[in-house]
Amino acid sequence: MSENTQPVFSIEKLYVKDLSLEVPGAPKIFLERENPQINVQLRTSGQAVDDGVYEVTLTVTVNAKIGEDRSLFLVEVAQCGIFQIRNVPESDLEPVMMIGCPNILFPYAREAVSDAVTRAGFQPVLLSPVNFEALYQSQRQQGAQSPAGEIPIQ
Repeated sequence: MSENTQPVFSIEKLYVKDLSLEVPGAPKIFLERENPQINVQLRTSGQAVDDGVYEVTLTVTVNAKIGEDRSLFLVEVAQCGIFQIRNVPESDLEPVMMIGCPNILFPYAREAVSDAVTRAGFQPVLLSPVNFEALYQSQRQQGAQSPAGEIPIQ
């Protein structure tokens, strides 16, 4: 019997690993009429769980402020997936984990952020689509080496 060497990529599990929401100025902050400044940060990391099985985490942090110092809310979601990735050349493993997997995770993280913000009493935050390939290439061109396979995306 010959061993199958075809590349394998499958989603084993998608889940929210961590979700936090802070509304430090409540209840007075709900009386504000100014439009907040929204800052979004993305961070992607991956690690081996087993042979050919990897956990990839997409962390989305959304901070809404009024002015320089008044925080409206802060929400952070760590959306994770367990992926089976086998028979992929070592040189292609990082791009699969830092581009392909976040593309799968992002819609779930986007929904979790919007839901948390809405449940906190604010208008939903709808995150724009993200080109993870362009962000990955940009980070690589800048020579940014992050610990534990993390790629911070501003």
